[in-house]
Amino acid sequence: MIPEERRDGPGAGEESTQLQAAGSVRKGYDTVVQTQCGRLQSRRARIHQQINKELRMRTGAENLYSLQLLKEELEELNCSVDTAGPEREGIAVPMIPLGLKETKELDWSPALKELISGHFGEDGTSYETEIRELTDLRQATRTPSRSEVGLELLMAYYNQLCLLDARFVTPARSLGLLFHWYDSLTGVPAQQRTLAFEKGSVLFNIGALHTQIGARQDRSCPEGTSRAVEAFQRAAGAFSHLREKFSRAPSPDMSPASLSMLEQLMTAQAQECFFEGLLLQAPAAPHDCLAQLRLAQEAAQVAAQYELVHRTMAQPPVCNYAPFAWTTLVHVKAKHFRALAHHHAAVALCDGPPAEAACLAPEQVFLWPLAPSEPQGPVLPQEQEERRKLGKAHLKRAILGQEEALRLHAVGRALRRVDLLQAVLGQALRRSLTRYSELDLEDDFFEATEAPDIQPKTHRRPEVRAPSFSRVKVTDIFHRLGPLSVFSAKNRWRLVGPVHVTRGEGGFGFTLRGDSPVLITAVIPGSHAAAAGLQEGDYIVSVNGQPCKWWKHGEVVAQLKGVGDEGVSLQVVTLLPSAEPPSTGDRRPALRGLLRNQKECGWGTPVPAQASPRPLLGWSRKAKRDKAAGRLSPASQP
Repeated sequence: MIPEERRDGPGAGEESTQLQAAGSVRKGYDTVVQTQCGRLQSRRARIHQQINKELRMRTGAENLYSLQLLKEELEELNCSVDTAGPEREGIAVPMIPLGLKETKELDWSPALKELISGHFGEDGTSYETEIRELTDLRQATRTPSRSEVGLELLMAYYNQLCLLDARFVTPARSLGLLFHWYDSLTGVPAQQRTLAFEKGSVLFNIGALHTQIGARQDRSCPEGTSRAVEAFQRAAGAFSHLREKFSRAPSPDMSPASLSMLEQLMTAQAQECFFEGLLLQAPAAPHDCLAQLRLAQEAAQVAAQYELVHRTMAQPPVCNYAPFAWTTLVHVKAKHFRALAHHHAAVALCDGPPAEAACLAPEQVFLWPLAPSEPQGPVLPQEQEERRKLGKAHLKRAILGQEEALRLHAVGRALRRVDLLQAVLGQALRRSLTRYSELDLEDDFFEATEAPDIQPKTHRRPEVRAPSFSRVKVTDIFHRLGPLSVFSAKNRWRLVGPVHVTRGEGGFGFTLRGDSPVLITAVIPGSHAAAAGLQEGDYIVSVNGQPCKWWKHGEVVAQLKGVGDEGVSLQVVTLLPSAEPPSTGDRRPALRGLLRNQKECGWGTPVPAQASPRPLLGWSRKAKRDKAAGRLSPASQP
């Protein structure tokens, strides 16, 4: 993450108080009535409100029944297939997209104004523009567009939350705001007074939006399958990142068990899309035995991953809130791809030349049961008749698996409405039946041998890719408060001045170092600076009435050198011990123990600077403040 803290140059006007990209705040934002995604989110919000009402009125069986109906309606929305995607030339198994978490509107004004006035000593009402900009940004993230622009919008808001966390939040003090979010899976509301909950919910929505982008890709072309693989890998990375940094989740969808399940599900869907990409290459060599065996193993790999997801969904506590249609669809996919593995194995045995199959060790493809009479292990049959019988056995298992998938599809009410899924399963079953009838001879009275399982194997495992926040650069909305290395809720300071300093024979009598803000590192005893009350450790924040919190070292020195005999008016601040409250005054003790430049505080001097050195979320973090000592620039004496 590379947030940019804005700096003000000499003579900067009021325009510097606004975000440079203020006109693009709504970029990536879809209004609720403009898109199908927005309409679904609006329906989810309505159901969430009704569920919340039923929970408050839950006094009898009638209310429990109404609550169950609402949850079933929400489940159908969560399991709805994206029909707004591009037209597909072929048919493909539908994916499982995840709905975004809904939230209530939030009023930042009272808490931020109070903190700005009380801790930073500035007029909180003068920051209404910044607070309004933050409010508009949060509102826009409630219905982001299903595109890279929508993802950048969510990431930009997340980066701003990191900057807010670094500036306004301390381990002992929060913003005092109550953040409301609805569970994406159950619709149950959750609320907490911690900014980490807001950050975690936004990160969850980043992963959910990746799932929606992946589910709507046209997977009938290689480019579409590649984009779908990338989207599901990034979704898995977002959920994994959230699970590693988050604890004591207030809602089921953000619990470690749920996030682990979602990570497994997105990894399985990425593996499925990779398999579909291989199928697009298959017509170039329909009778390639090795290619068909590779497809069989890839299909078995997809089936194995969906079986793992199904076991996770069937165990508590995930089984208590995972949508039943999800569990059923995952089970259907496991059966379907297991059947596809046997189908491709049959094609390899019946159509491929025996010499090609002999190049591959059978134990690398098939899970043969070892028999005492075969110490060397099984071998693939070389006779055409034996290969036909073994291929027929694989087709029989393929047919049984596809029939079981169709049966499971008919169980779920939500899945029965998905005609595309039924078309895929029916097409696969008809293809296997046609192939089986071609191999079934009239005089074939012998019982087919039992086909062995297919060894799962893939040439490309999905990568769990964490969100790339560094590619979305933002400017700190509250940059006017000053650099985070000094002007944050973690520090306390005293504002002094303006003080008037005149130039003596040897200059003003103080030495400067560092940037943004510039630090007074030494004051010559008996000099004009010492007489004016300047002391070592002061940060210069104003020169002749011009705010210079963001000025570079050279800019301050140039301004001081241009001063005539009339002298210069300076405002300075000095960091105070944490036990002493911030105040104003003309005299204060020297604080050599608190002399820290920006690098010593963990903040890089040049823009852009890191938004927050703290861990991602704040539930279970330990207080770790790395204080890497930076090398100061050569001292300058104006």
